[in-house]
Amino acid sequence: MPGVKHNRSVPTSTILSHIVYRDVAEAIAWLNRVFGFVEHYRYGDPEAPNGAQMHLGDAWIMLRQMRDGEKTPVQAGCATQSLTVFVEDVDAHYAKAKAAGAKIVEELHETMYGERQYGVEDLDGHHWLFAWHARDVDPAEWGAKIMKAQG
Repeated sequence: MPGVKHNRSVPTSTILSHIVYRDVAEAIAWLNRVFGFVEHYRYGDPEAPNGAQMHLGDAWIMLRQMRDGEKTPVQAGCATQSLTVFVEDVDAHYAKAKAAGAKIVEELHETMYGERQYGVEDLDGHHWLFAWHARDVDPAEWGAKIMKAQG
């Protein structure tokens, strides 16, 4: 699905998120099967890893085994964050995740700020947005106020 590669309302940058899971091996398999993430490496016991690095296109994440005193969102009973991943064909990504039984929490739609996106929760309740730049929208067009010039 060809689209806009840039949207002034939603600039993309590189950030490496670290996400806590109850079972890293299960999370690796789930994120691959449902979202299409590819495992780059894992560490610790190969069958019960302590952590892993995965990617989907240019989006990279670290998975880490939950430690004492930590909870996943599903255990805590509340949202802890939202991760946005930009994909080339968000419609196909949505269809694959839905067919795999993922919990869709926000149906596929286009936002006022130019993103075509949907929201979904993973096996441990982490909230994900998968998006595609549908239009380049000036933030002022939808009521945002620029505080500092980029550059």
